[in-house]
Amino acid sequence: MKSMLLLVLLLSLSACSASLPPWQGSEGLADPHLGQVWVTAEQRWITPQALVERLASAPYVVVGEQHDNPDHHALQLWLLQRLQAVRPQQSLLLEMLQPAQQARVAALKDTSLPGDAELQQQLDWQPGWDWAMYGPLVRWGLDVPAQLQAANLDRDTMMALYRRPPPLSARYSAEARNQLADIIEASHCGRIKDQQLTAMLAIQQARDQAMAAALANAPTPALLLTGNYHARRDLGMPVHWPQASVAPVIVQLQGVSAGTLPGPQQTDYLWLTPATPERDYCADWESD
Repeated sequence: MKSMLLLVLLLSLSACSASLPPWQGSEGLADPHLGQVWVTAEQRWITPQALVERLASAPYVVVGEQHDNPDHHALQLWLLQRLQAVRPQQSLLLEMLQPAQQARVAALKDTSLPGDAELQQQLDWQPGWDWAMYGPLVRWGLDVPAQLQAANLDRDTMMALYRRPPPLSARYSAEARNQLADIIEASHCGRIKDQQLTAMLAIQQARDQAMAAALANAPTPALLLTGNYHARRDLGMPVHWPQASVAPVIVQLQGVSAGTLPGPQQTDYLWLTPATPERDYCADWESD
């Protein structure tokens, strides 16, 4: 009888440990697949724990996010913690860090980390990345894996590319080029000139090339956190992945929407979360 009670207790604790963080978003909570993971190649849903089991043997993982969705960052931390339990993470790479910050990151490894305000100052954390969302991930990256690495470009490099943009790689399909141009134009509310669009495309390409190189050269298992467009296999850093290396597994986090589910040409897995309220950034631009 005691052994049966112990088994029930262990199973209960296991179920609790595998439960997802409480949702912070309020849109799409009634969706029957909320929190589940869509396997694009198999056209079916699996549990988050099944995703962990599938990723456990992958040397390279890319997790795409919507930057302003707090549930995405909570799930990223959940995933990192669960993966750590089955195979120690050697490298965590962040789009939110630039190479100029790498020495600051190295100086903080294996130290007693200060409070949030001082830690941001010591890292020269860029205010465009909401620390309330990224702080727990950064702290985990400084404390747990062997390395926390920058995956973006420095601002000076991006400005040099803006002034003298190189041509786009032949690795892009014509459809991908057009789609990237449409995305950049839409993000600038249709107010971008042709010369600026060319420069922004070159910067997008260079950032994806930098992320691909950083991940490919990182000690494995390695995991990159980046925006969803950078993670997309047909548009982002996977386009520039070294062909001799094992391809990264792509996981995209997406809020519940009426859109169609992606196929394997875009991602391997799609993890469904609550959506954030849509914000009309172009309307904000008009009011400035």
